[in-house]
Amino acid sequence: MQVDSLRPPLPPFTFEDAVIKVRKAEDAWNGKRPESIALAYSTNSLWRNRDESFQGRPAIIEFLKRKWRRELEYRLMKEIWSHGDNRIAVRFAYEWRDQQGQWFRSYGNENWEFDGGGLMQARHASINDRLINPGERLFHWTGDARPTDHPELTELGL
Repeated sequence: MQVDSLRPPLPPFTFEDAVIKVRKAEDAWNGKRPESIALAYSTNSLWRNRDESFQGRPAIIEFLKRKWRRELEYRLMKEIWSHGDNRIAVRFAYEWRDQQGQWFRSYGNENWEFDGGGLMQARHASINDRLINPGERLFHWTGDARPTDHPELTELGL
Protein backbone atom coordinates (compact mmCIF):
# COMPACT_ATOMS: atom_id res chain seq x y z
CA MET A 1 0.00 0.00 0.00
CA GLN A 2 1.39 3.40 -0.96
CA VAL A 3 1.72 6.02 1.77
CA ASP A 4 -0.11 8.59 -0.40
CA SER A 5 -3.12 6.28 -0.51
CA LEU A 6 -3.57 6.28 3.28
CA ARG A 7 -6.61 8.15 4.56
CA PRO A 8 -6.53 8.23 8.39
CA PRO A 9 -8.05 7.31 10.67
CA LEU A 10 -7.37 3.74 9.60
CA PRO A 11 -9.27 0.59 10.51
CA PRO A 12 -9.84 -1.01 12.90
CA PHE A 13 -11.90 1.95 14.09
CA THR A 14 -12.46 2.97 17.67
CA PHE A 15 -15.61 4.99 18.35
CA GLU A 16 -13.49 8.16 18.41
CA ASP A 17 -11.88 7.23 15.05
CA ALA A 18 -15.31 6.64 13.52
CA VAL A 19 -16.57 10.03 14.74
CA ILE A 20 -13.53 11.71 13.15
CA LYS A 21 -14.08 9.82 9.88
CA VAL A 22 -17.74 10.91 9.78
CA ARG A 23 -16.90 14.58 10.40
CA LYS A 24 -14.15 14.54 7.76
CA ALA A 25 -16.66 13.17 5.25
CA GLU A 26 -19.24 15.80 6.19
CA ASP A 27 -16.71 18.62 5.84
CA ALA A 28 -15.48 17.32 2.48
CA TRP A 29 -19.00 17.01 1.04
CA ASN A 30 -19.93 20.48 2.28
CA GLY A 31 -16.88 21.79 0.40
CA LYS A 32 -18.39 20.42 -2.85
CA ARG A 33 -15.08 19.67 -4.62
CA PRO A 34 -15.75 16.37 -6.44
CA GLU A 35 -12.15 15.67 -7.49
CA SER A 36 -10.90 16.12 -3.93
CA ILE A 37 -13.77 14.13 -2.40
CA ALA A 38 -13.16 11.21 -4.76
CA LEU A 39 -9.67 10.74 -3.27
CA ALA A 40 -11.28 9.45 -0.06
CA TYR A 41 -12.62 6.46 -2.00
CA SER A 42 -10.70 3.49 -3.37
CA THR A 43 -10.06 3.62 -7.12
CA ASN A 44 -12.72 0.93 -7.69
CA SER A 45 -15.12 1.98 -4.90
CA LEU A 46 -18.65 0.58 -5.30
CA TRP A 47 -21.59 2.96 -4.76
CA ARG A 48 -25.31 2.61 -4.47
CA ASN A 49 -27.00 5.98 -4.17
CA ARG A 50 -30.79 6.15 -4.40
CA ASP A 51 -31.55 4.34 -7.66
CA GLU A 52 -28.02 4.54 -9.09
CA SER A 53 -25.17 2.06 -8.82
CA PHE A 54 -21.70 2.77 -10.14
CA GLN A 55 -18.04 2.09 -9.54
CA GLY A 56 -14.75 4.01 -9.50
CA ARG A 57 -13.48 7.51 -8.91
CA PRO A 58 -14.38 8.93 -12.35
CA ALA A 59 -18.01 7.84 -11.83
CA ILE A 60 -18.00 9.33 -8.32
CA ILE A 61 -16.74 12.66 -9.68
CA GLU A 62 -19.41 12.77 -12.40
CA PHE A 63 -22.12 11.82 -9.93
CA LEU A 64 -21.11 14.62 -7.53
CA LYS A 65 -20.94 17.20 -10.33
CA ARG A 66 -24.49 16.26 -11.42
CA LYS A 67 -25.69 16.28 -7.83
CA TRP A 68 -24.51 19.81 -7.08
CA ARG A 69 -25.74 21.22 -10.39
CA ARG A 70 -29.21 20.15 -9.20
CA GLU A 71 -28.89 20.59 -5.41
CA LEU A 72 -28.08 24.27 -4.86
CA GLU A 73 -27.02 25.83 -1.53
CA TYR A 74 -26.31 22.30 -0.25
CA ARG A 75 -25.59 21.94 3.49
CA LEU A 76 -25.05 18.50 5.02
CA MET A 77 -24.90 17.09 8.54
CA LYS A 78 -23.80 13.52 9.34
CA GLU A 79 -24.00 11.63 12.61
CA ILE A 80 -22.48 8.27 13.46
CA TRP A 81 -25.02 5.52 14.01
CA SER A 82 -22.74 2.53 14.56
CA HIS A 83 -19.28 1.24 13.70
CA GLY A 84 -17.23 -1.95 13.46
CA ASP A 85 -13.62 -2.73 12.64
CA ASN A 86 -13.77 -1.44 9.05
CA ARG A 87 -17.39 -0.33 8.75
CA ILE A 88 -19.32 2.76 9.77
CA ALA A 89 -23.06 3.37 9.61
CA VAL A 90 -24.14 7.01 9.36
CA ARG A 91 -27.41 8.87 9.39
CA PHE A 92 -27.58 12.25 7.74
CA ALA A 93 -29.74 15.14 6.67
CA TYR A 94 -29.04 17.86 4.17
CA GLU A 95 -30.87 20.91 2.92
CA TRP A 96 -30.84 22.25 -0.60
CA ARG A 97 -32.95 24.11 -3.09
CA ASP A 98 -33.69 23.43 -6.73
CA GLN A 99 -33.37 25.94 -9.57
CA GLN A 100 -36.99 27.01 -9.08
CA GLY A 101 -36.25 27.98 -5.46
CA GLN A 102 -38.07 25.06 -3.77
CA TRP A 103 -36.28 23.94 -0.59
CA PHE A 104 -35.85 20.30 0.42
CA ARG A 105 -34.51 18.40 3.38
CA SER A 106 -33.11 15.03 2.42
CA TYR A 107 -32.77 12.33 5.07
CA GLY A 108 -30.85 9.12 4.81
CA ASN A 109 -28.58 6.39 6.00
CA GLU A 110 -25.24 5.30 4.65
CA ASN A 111 -23.28 2.11 5.19
CA TRP A 112 -19.55 2.49 4.59
CA GLU A 113 -16.84 -0.15 4.24
CA PHE A 114 -13.14 0.78 4.26
CA ASP A 115 -9.97 -0.87 3.02
CA GLY A 116 -6.85 -1.13 5.20
CA GLY A 117 -5.65 2.29 4.05
CA GLY A 118 -8.80 4.04 5.26
CA LEU A 119 -10.24 4.52 1.75
CA MET A 120 -13.94 3.83 1.38
CA GLN A 121 -14.37 0.78 -0.84
CA ALA A 122 -18.17 0.59 -0.63
CA ARG A 123 -20.90 3.16 0.03
CA HIS A 124 -24.59 2.28 0.19
CA ALA A 125 -26.97 5.22 0.62
CA SER A 126 -30.73 5.28 1.09
CA ILE A 127 -32.22 8.78 0.85
CA ASN A 128 -35.68 10.38 1.09
CA ASP A 129 -36.53 13.97 0.16
CA ARG A 130 -39.07 16.19 1.91
CA LEU A 131 -40.29 19.54 0.64
CA ILE A 132 -39.75 22.29 3.21
CA ASN A 133 -40.60 25.97 3.37
CA PRO A 134 -37.72 28.44 3.74
CA GLY A 135 -38.83 29.07 7.34
CA GLU A 136 -38.30 25.37 8.18
CA ARG A 137 -34.63 25.43 7.26
CA LEU A 138 -32.25 24.53 10.08
CA PHE A 139 -28.84 24.62 8.38
CA HIS A 140 -27.87 28.28 8.00
CA TRP A 141 -24.09 28.40 8.30
CA THR A 142 -21.89 30.00 5.69
CA GLY A 143 -18.68 28.55 4.32
CA ASP A 144 -17.61 25.01 3.60
CA ALA A 145 -17.92 23.49 7.09
CA ARG A 146 -20.56 23.33 9.77
CA PRO A 147 -19.39 25.31 12.81
CA THR A 148 -18.31 23.10 15.70
CA ASP A 149 -20.88 24.73 18.00
CA HIS A 150 -23.80 24.07 15.62
CA PRO A 151 -26.36 21.63 17.08
CA GLU A 152 -26.08 18.00 15.94
CA LEU A 153 -28.91 16.15 14.16
CA THR A 154 -30.16 14.63 17.40
CA GLU A 155 -30.16 18.02 19.13
CA LEU A 156 -32.22 19.44 16.24
CA GLY A 157 -34.78 16.65 16.60
CA LEU A 158 -33.89 15.16 13.24
